[in-house]
Amino acid sequence: MAHPRSGSWIFPAVCAATAVGAALAQRGATPVGVWVFVTVLGGWVITLCLHEFAHAALALAGGDTSMRERGYLTLNPTRYLDSANSFVIPILLLAIGGIPLPGGAVIVQPGKLRHRWWSSVVAAGGPATNVLAGIVLAMLAAPFDSAMGAALSFLALLQFVAGILNLLPVPGFDGYGILAPYLPPRITQALTRTRVWLPLAAFAVIFAVPGVMRALFAAGYWLLGLAGGNTLAAGVGAGLFQFWR
Repeated sequence: MAHPRSGSWIFPAVCAATAVGAALAQRGATPVGVWVFVTVLGGWVITLCLHEFAHAALALAGGDTSMRERGYLTLNPTRYLDSANSFVIPILLLAIGGIPLPGGAVIVQPGKLRHRWWSSVVAAGGPATNVLAGIVLAMLAAPFDSAMGAALSFLALLQFVAGILNLLPVPGFDGYGILAPYLPPRITQALTRTRVWLPLAAFAVIFAVPGVMRALFAAGYWLLGLAGGNTLAAGVGAGLFQFWR
């Protein structure tokens, strides 16, 4: 097991790098696309940590004390079970494709939770965190007619899209975690055997079927507008984010 403080510097370092990127984007420093990229990618890592922290904090509130033992309450990404699937792959996919892939790292022990419905509450904590982050970011971006405002608006959009994705009722997504406690055991057992490839199939549909990705982002833009965000700035931020294109 890793030392409890191993990697404890990562989250503060990401926060600092994100703040520097945002400040340079606000000043319009060139190349501005690079600073938008740093701001959005750093902000995305921060919200991934907050997403997982929300799962862990709610699990602890529900009675699963293993959250402390596993180090899930530290915001340290190295303390999660599968950093590759929960952080590295989502970051790479966001960087090259612009899709906010939800992670999945906190292992909850349902038997330790006080009531069955706590499992649903724990699962819902992740997408709720994304939506809340989207609202906060939309509000923060609103006063700024700048590259930083565009970066924060795009990051807000990604939070709403991630929230929608996380609610898919497919094993590996939080939406399934919300429903699973109330499904018949024979169904959950059958779905457990397909847990590895069902999320991959879901993303294959999103990437390959015409119109699915567009509909997903259209819903994200709608939520951004509903939250009072600047949808035009989010579109500008999306273009600046992929500065190499």
